[in-house]
Amino acid sequence: MEFPVTRMRRLRKNQNIRTILTENKLNPEDFIYPLFIKEGLEDGKKEHIDTMPEQFRYSLNDAVEEASRLEEIGLSSVLLFGMPIIKDEKGSMAYSKDGIVQQAVRKFKAETDLIVITDVCMCQYTSHGHCGIIDDDEIVNDLTLNYLSKIALSHAEAGADIVAPSDMMDGRVGAIRKTLDLNGYYDTIIMSYSAKYASSFYAPFRDAVCSSPCSGDRKTYQMSPANSNEAIRETKMDIEEGADIVMVKPAMPCLDIIKIVKDEFKMPTAAYQVSGEYSMLKAGIAAGYLTTDSIYESLLSIKRAGADLIITHFTPEFLEGLI
Repeated sequence: MEFPVTRMRRLRKNQNIRTILTENKLNPEDFIYPLFIKEGLEDGKKEHIDTMPEQFRYSLNDAVEEASRLEEIGLSSVLLFGMPIIKDEKGSMAYSKDGIVQQAVRKFKAETDLIVITDVCMCQYTSHGHCGIIDDDEIVNDLTLNYLSKIALSHAEAGADIVAPSDMMDGRVGAIRKTLDLNGYYDTIIMSYSAKYASSFYAPFRDAVCSSPCSGDRKTYQMSPANSNEAIRETKMDIEEGADIVMVKPAMPCLDIIKIVKDEFKMPTAAYQVSGEYSMLKAGIAAGYLTTDSIYESLLSIKRAGADLIITHFTPEFLEGLI
């Protein structure tokens, strides 16, 4: 019997060989941890999120304490989401100097060395739960840009390293870049949610931050999961408008989009493993259908697709060596 000259199994014959030939590896600095900070919440009384096992809404002090703990074991970056006490039609607390995110940014920058990223959107702050200004039942794009720019500027003034517009309004990256530059914040990085799909995988997040729309849906401004060419156009426009980092959301259902975006633009690329992906894996493990190895595999698939940065609720488990 003749054997082939090439035997691929030679490269898999033991763990040491497999390790040195690993093409993609997950590193602590690859991860961004999303944190939900609730205004008015009493310290030491973190609220469990029912649809997201082992995830919590934190008070400001508790959020910094948790992030500091994780920083000691390798955390580099956090993505902050705020939950205000007061909501109105224009989401005014989103750009208030004393808003919960603005307070959080100042405290994080004073007490940690973490890279602080802020979500720039209006849905958690508006009484109607949409990501823009509503006029006659329509989400008004251009008027919304003014408010998004005010939010981003307030975050930069508080000290944010990176602002991350997630609203999917047309032209918002350009509007934010112009506002930041006019006010001297030339070095504030914009990480744009460039290819953000209208995904059912966001459901637990909306429960976490109480941001479900009171009426309608977000399909007029978030992308259809059926489209990939549109993702390329959206990303290209964001880059032309001044985005420094581009993002694909959600991650696992969009591995093909992550790869296309990375291959096409060669830009720093982030992917958001969203709440539904997290909860789905957690539920499968709890039911005994999956093992914790599935978490690592899911994260590795995102990295393999081309993501440089992964926003995920599994960040603590990775840093703690639990997956």
